[in-house]
Amino acid sequence: MSTTALAVVLRSHTMAMRAESWLGGQLIADDIPIADGSESRDRSLAVPEQITLTVPRRDQGYDWDPGTDPAHPLAAYGQMLRIDYGIDVGGGTMEWINRGWFLITESSTDGDTVTVTCAGLLTLIDEATLVSPFQPGSSDTLASVVRALIEPALTVSFDGTLVDRAVPLGMQWDSDRLGAVTEVLGAWGAAERVTEDGYLLVEPVSDAAAAVLAISDDPATGTVVRWQGSTTRDGAYTCVVAQGEDSAGNQLQGVVYDSAGTSPYQYGGPFNPLPVPYMYQSSLLTTVAQCRTAAAAQLALLRRQAFRKLSVTMVPHPGLVTGDILTVTGAGLTNARCVIEQLSLPYSPGEMTLTLRVL
Repeated sequence: MSTTALAVVLRSHTMAMRAESWLGGQLIADDIPIADGSESRDRSLAVPEQITLTVPRRDQGYDWDPGTDPAHPLAAYGQMLRIDYGIDVGGGTMEWINRGWFLITESSTDGDTVTVTCAGLLTLIDEATLVSPFQPGSSDTLASVVRALIEPALTVSFDGTLVDRAVPLGMQWDSDRLGAVTEVLGAWGAAERVTEDGYLLVEPVSDAAAAVLAISDDPATGTVVRWQGSTTRDGAYTCVVAQGEDSAGNQLQGVVYDSAGTSPYQYGGPFNPLPVPYMYQSSLLTTVAQCRTAAAAQLALLRRQAFRKLSVTMVPHPGLVTGDILTVTGAGLTNARCVIEQLSLPYSPGEMTLTLRVL
């Protein structure tokens, strides 16, 4: 986003939506008329992105009802939508922000309205269960296994800081393709996300990124309409025990304790004077160092579920996605780092809602 657009979205602004439909890598429709809709993202789900669109059945002489036509732009036979959110930056200029690529999962027509439901591209992996058991070969690595399970449905890109390693012999996954990917990434200390360009990016589990936005409830410059907080003991742990096995069959384990001074679940703190462990086991872990890396990643993932949460209602900001880091002033916090775990972005004038986890 340009500097001008970033300034505009901090206050009420004029917006517009547009979408393209692609099938088999070919553009089959552009400028699909979107009358209304919404986008939701939730990092706790296997497929985090869900989209609902409302499209007029007839617009400029074209019938947007897919009917039984498998090649129609809004049919659910492999059609993908590329969705952009537009911001009026003045002078009749609209700046478009790409929200990503989404797979049409259902279309229905009621009177003069077509309702289109879409999901994130990980749907392609989630629905493609394994036809036969998948067994890595002797030369396979974590990266090559991920590629074999994902491609060609999605192109995989790996963060350069990840260190690849061999996969132990004897591994096998029977049916759950996405579950197999999740297990490999968990043992690697990594997580996946679909980028706005439609690639699957595999990167280390971390909340160390720089903040992309500061939000507050200051009457003069604030962007927040309303705050609401919540806390829970459910899913809270003070340590993770990751267990594996070396080539000789010896049992291994690595333990990582929640030692962050700001954590309400700090080991040895008031949450519980005794350890509250989460047990994680994988045959992909063959050294104590690998166990510790996996344990640290699992602890970071567990924090997404149980840490302090803050619900925010604000002016829509189309540059935000889950995983972004914000700084928050308000609701008893001062310039506190938070990460977006869930969001809901309207595709018509309205309010955006975020669920933030306080770091």
